[in-house]
Amino acid sequence: MSLIANTPAPPYYAVIFTSERHEGDHGYAAMAERMLALAAQQPGFLGVESARSDVGVTVSYWADLESIKCWKANAEHLEAQRLGKERWYSAFKTRIAKVERDY
Repeated sequence: MSLIANTPAPPYYAVIFTSERHEGDHGYAAMAERMLALAAQQPGFLGVESARSDVGVTVSYWADLESIKCWKANAEHLEAQRLGKERWYSAFKTRIAKVERDY
């Protein structure tokens, strides 16, 4: 399985999540695995790419803005967001971009 998402022809959207983590796991790995499995079940989900060093970068790809909105409002995802703020991240930022070209 490739670590690079196999996305369709543009246009589509990218949600870019960058983060700095606190020390220790504190349940993070299990939640990250669950969120990936849950996101993959959501309508409009196209794929994901992720890397972590000092800064983590996760890019999820979506068919449209409505799909992103629904994912953000998912009850389990809302709980993960809450725990992220309280337990896992010392800093984070989410950006949404329209992909108009890829090659």
